[in-house]
Amino acid sequence: MNSQSDAAPPRAEWDGPSIRVRQPGRWSEFLWSLVYPTTNQRVMPTVSGLALIGLALGIGSAAYNAANNILFITLSLILSCLILSGVMSWVNLRGVSWLLLVPRPLRAGQEAPVTLELRNRKSRVPVYGLWFDLVARPVAAGPRRPEATIRATSGQIRAAFAQLERLTERVTLFQRARLDPGGETRLDWLFKPARRGLVRVELTGVGSLFPFGFLRKSHGTALRQEVLVWPAPLEYQFVRVAAAPHSAEGVRLARAGASNDLLALRRYQAGDSHRLVHWKASARLRRLMVRQYAAESTAVYFLRIDTAAGIWLREEQFERMCGFAATLAEDLFTEARLMGAAIDTGAAIAIRRVRDLEFFLDQLAMLEWKTEDPGSATQPKVGLKETGPDAGNALRAAQARRNIVTFAPEAVRGVAAYVDGQKTATA
Repeated sequence: MNSQSDAAPPRAEWDGPSIRVRQPGRWSEFLWSLVYPTTNQRVMPTVSGLALIGLALGIGSAAYNAANNILFITLSLILSCLILSGVMSWVNLRGVSWLLLVPRPLRAGQEAPVTLELRNRKSRVPVYGLWFDLVARPVAAGPRRPEATIRATSGQIRAAFAQLERLTERVTLFQRARLDPGGETRLDWLFKPARRGLVRVELTGVGSLFPFGFLRKSHGTALRQEVLVWPAPLEYQFVRVAAAPHSAEGVRLARAGASNDLLALRRYQAGDSHRLVHWKASARLRRLMVRQYAAESTAVYFLRIDTAAGIWLREEQFERMCGFAATLAEDLFTEARLMGAAIDTGAAIAIRRVRDLEFFLDQLAMLEWKTEDPGSATQPKVGLKETGPDAGNALRAAQARRNIVTFAPEAVRGVAAYVDGQKTATA
């Protein structure tokens, strides 16, 4: 199965000055790295640093005009303090590495811990007072056609940037405790994605005001991870239970249950009923064996998602439909009553394992609201791929039992689920 659930998630890697920056081999390279750091590092004076620099300029001009040794000594102390602040901030960041861990997958509207692991690779010097800037922003699901913005007004451009900024979350994590040499620590951020889709979580920068707060030392990073956000679970209500006339006799499942079909024999365990003891097999094997019957499900269903532009005129209802379909699929799968699903004209998928269900939820997370004719060349089609020989039989079996679940908008904001054309549930 070619799905994101089967593919191994990208491996998280350590980053930091001790990983990315090459250690200088000579004293000249070491001193040059202090004077001219790499492009991903920046040292900027703070407000107190600017005040100290202005004070140094004033004392320096007064010392040269008055030729006073005390003023020269004061000037040298101030300049030494600035130089020492820069060197100590460089030493504080040197030898530190960090690792960004994002749980997979995320769920819209639910908090998930995003962890940042810190490691001090130095052997003698501890680390103090670092902060880390994290940003989470949505990523486009696929390639979009080029659009000209020449005719767009300034208000439309500002509205587009404002919408992107509303969906972007920023946070700053602070290291409040000392990190000893060779030690590790963890900083957590409870990230709550606002909507489904592909989200990029990245570490944009690491900074420090250590030791005196005169200079602001920052270090750029390249840590980023893209994760899928599944639709948010919704509460729904059943209108009435839709009868499935072709499935009243039930479907036998290859798991333990209480039907009349014998599944296997197993050893007796404490709490088993004595009526299930198979006496002939127990006498032959000289230990108690009990019967294990197959489970029976009264009805199984097949979900069909139609994302045509003519059906879902409102984006809010489309998002609600995705959450409704995801919640219903999880509930039916838990009750062993979900046979498969399909999106638009894509091939059917047989949902028999947790991996199949996760693949279906991944596809729901990547669905896009269509504002044009789905048959146009510029509109991408999103569908499910076949997962095995049972994928083609899932839809045919569901059609034979007439248990196909479809979704349609209801009123202004609601979504209804239909089983063979009969409304069954609303959300």
